[in-house]
Amino acid sequence: MSPPPRNTDPTQAATHAPAPKRPDPARRSERSRQAVLAATRELVSEVGYAKLSIEAIAARAGVGKQTIYRWWRSKGAVVFDAFLALSEEADGVVLPDTGDIEADLRAVLRATVAEFADPAFEAPIRALNLEIAADPELAAQYRERLAAPVDEAKRERLRSAQRAGQIRADADLDLALELLYAPLYQRWLLRLGPLTDEYADALVAHVLRALRP
Repeated sequence: MSPPPRNTDPTQAATHAPAPKRPDPARRSERSRQAVLAATRELVSEVGYAKLSIEAIAARAGVGKQTIYRWWRSKGAVVFDAFLALSEEADGVVLPDTGDIEADLRAVLRATVAEFADPAFEAPIRALNLEIAADPELAAQYRERLAAPVDEAKRERLRSAQRAGQIRADADLDLALELLYAPLYQRWLLRLGPLTDEYADALVAHVLRALRP
């Protein structure tokens, strides 16, 4: 018996071939977005905010200018998201709670000092501060998306200290946070002096002296 004839119909054979994979536009867009954010951080550190341009960001990221303007309305908005991407864990941040509020606050303020000394953070933060001062809409985004979640984590650690009797029950926690962080920010922003572990420890000691029961 002869073998059955082979199917030579090309249209029929094509129905059994696997369909070619199409590129995933969402994945491609996310790659482009991450490239833009990385390029922005690099360029801010290299040339400073004043010389940073959308054209330079696009060239470094390998995307078109219109791609950037489709996602961000201004250079400041790109810088904001570039900085926010470095702190994506902020929404879930939990401050250390060892039971010793002084030791925990020293650890947190020392980490803040180290962050300000890190060029990868320092340059974008300075650029962001310039934009926030001049752009109320960007300032509102900063408060809502970054500052508010982090501040709430700080307040929760102070509440824990209140429950443990380490801080007065009637202490104003918002004011306590300002007393802890405002001098540090001012010294960094205006370059009034060095940011050191010793300075961070001194801030904690002075503020807790006012908050102790």
